[in-house]
Amino acid sequence: MDLHDFPRQLARTRRFSLGVPREFTVSPDGRRVLFLRTSGGRDPVGRLRVQEEDGSERLLADPLALDGGAETPEEELVRRERAGEASDGVTAYATDRRAESAVFALDGSLWAVRTADGKPFRVPAAGPVVDPRPSPDGRHIAYVTGSALHVVDVASGEDRSLAEPEGPEAGYGLSDHVSAESMGRLRGHWWAPDGSALLVARVDTAPVQRWYIADPAHPERPPRSVPYPAAGTANAEVSLHILRLDGSRTAVDTDRERFEYVADAQWDRHGPLITVQSRDQRTVRVLAADPGSGATQVLHEQRDPAWVQLVPGAPARTDAGALVRPCEADGTRGLRIGAEGRTPPGLQVRAVLAVTGERVLFLANEDPSEEHVWAYEPDGGCVRLSAGPGLHSAAAGGGTVLLTGTTPEGPYATVLREGRPPAPIACLAEEPAVAVRPRLLSLGRRRLRTALYLPSWYEPGSGKLPVLLDPYGGPALRVAVRARTWFASVSQWFAEQGFAVLVADGRGTPGRGPAWEKEVRGDALGPALEDQVDALRAAAEQFPDLDTGRVAIRGWSFGGYLAAGAVLRRPDVFHAAAAGAVPADQRLYDTHWKERFLGHPDREPENYDRSSLLADAPGLRRPLLLMHGLADDNVAVAHTLRLSAALLAAGRPHSVLPLSGVTHRAVRQDVAGDLLRFQLDFLRRALGI
Repeated sequence: MDLHDFPRQLARTRRFSLGVPREFTVSPDGRRVLFLRTSGGRDPVGRLRVQEEDGSERLLADPLALDGGAETPEEELVRRERAGEASDGVTAYATDRRAESAVFALDGSLWAVRTADGKPFRVPAAGPVVDPRPSPDGRHIAYVTGSALHVVDVASGEDRSLAEPEGPEAGYGLSDHVSAESMGRLRGHWWAPDGSALLVARVDTAPVQRWYIADPAHPERPPRSVPYPAAGTANAEVSLHILRLDGSRTAVDTDRERFEYVADAQWDRHGPLITVQSRDQRTVRVLAADPGSGATQVLHEQRDPAWVQLVPGAPARTDAGALVRPCEADGTRGLRIGAEGRTPPGLQVRAVLAVTGERVLFLANEDPSEEHVWAYEPDGGCVRLSAGPGLHSAAAGGGTVLLTGTTPEGPYATVLREGRPPAPIACLAEEPAVAVRPRLLSLGRRRLRTALYLPSWYEPGSGKLPVLLDPYGGPALRVAVRARTWFASVSQWFAEQGFAVLVADGRGTPGRGPAWEKEVRGDALGPALEDQVDALRAAAEQFPDLDTGRVAIRGWSFGGYLAAGAVLRRPDVFHAAAAGAVPADQRLYDTHWKERFLGHPDREPENYDRSSLLADAPGLRRPLLLMHGLADDNVAVAHTLRLSAALLAAGRPHSVLPLSGVTHRAVRQDVAGDLLRFQLDFLRRALGI
């Protein structure tokens, strides 16, 4: 494939995600592994498949052979955006306890399939279906329609509503904006192990301010009303309830006055397990709930003067009832398992993946450029299961472990069953048109993890290369890693255009311990920008071919914020910037994410002033391109419009590229590829290349 085609390849493969197996479920007996995958690197339609015990693969549900509903509900489109979903067709599914049946929604219709015979059948529903989940015994399916929680009997088709919304802004069974976007809690209902009841979230957005997102390219369409809790404003009221199939219900006491956020919930063999967090995020409580009375007992409380970091999958409980919870000590975010078990110092835990019996499978790293699967057992301690560099993950059931992830060679998935050879699951993704060739470095006094990408055709000493910084640089994401991610492919493509591309993970990025992450408390931009400058200078000392007289920076979301901030605050270092979806006004971002780092704007306004870019507008002296999707409901286009207005008022020339109908992720095929070329042309002109 021609290198010139790479931007459009990136777009049509949806960042090389099509054809990659994902969303794995391992049956409790370890015999079957369910997963989603499209049929190739250019096919956007997700299909449900199963790998059998002998390693053979079988199709369970093909959307093209099924009759979908009329259209996908708005709530499902929102869920996909929050989940970062790139495919169509079957995009999510859920199974019963034994993984003998699976259910999924297709364009609002409800479907189920028996995994033994692979014959999907339609289940009647009261309306367009969102987030269907079968009971543990597979006899019933709970789903949300019209903000109400329904349960349907699979055999008889009898459907009943367990909870109806009390008003137009209330709803049952789904997540709210900040829980899904900032906490990662996409679910809103959980079955009891015996199938007699559900733990259900009720969300009331009446206190939340409304934002209106319109598409100026289609003035005939009304704007979409979105409840958006910006920093310092009211959150949605989230409460939990036990809803029984006999129609009775019980409210769960989570002490919402002091603990505004429901960070996580589940219902295991010991009962409902709930995690709540205070508004200032400095206290997290783990609660055990009595399903009969709704009373709760505090199992553990964690405090931190900056914030308590939520760890996906934790807390959890083993079969014996040992609590698996995060802990921070000795510069490490680790796990405590019951009274005695713990992970060793220096092993930074990122997520709990599975708890089977007394065994805990978790994700952790020693080197922040990698991520590995580890297992803890009471008798054997901690053992690493994944081998070789990469960003690994896993799923487990019985004695079977599925290892998956991305290595320097690309994505993979392999099933490990006791007494059998490894059974790979085919990855059908396209190979990128660029061969990724990073040099992984540790730079400067902070030993910043950095990747340097040089053109494949470049001969050292043959001339100076203009430099392009291509970071994310913010919380929740690392990009200088030992894996062929789509980020790395894009950086290499820019390198092939004649740049030395530098990618550095500075303070605030994950994987280097709590203190490293929390150094950005009170100043979202300062430390992150300083680390980019330090990485550039250290790289230039080590590689004299880097031309520090021609330095550009590009990025999206936090990376866009970093790029815009670079030319506004450090024009002595950065000579041009292409910045997308810039959160320029920190007061316009959501409560949970922004107050974590900057506090409440009424009590710590100086942090918001320090971290926002509007006041920096008069200082612009370098070319700046601002890009923003007009349908973005995460970082609203108001950020870019306000920054542009401030620049105009200060008499500072700049460029703005509005993207009609584009959301925060900007993956639409007719936009994503040309957007890369547009940035390249802008940066070349700006640097005089």
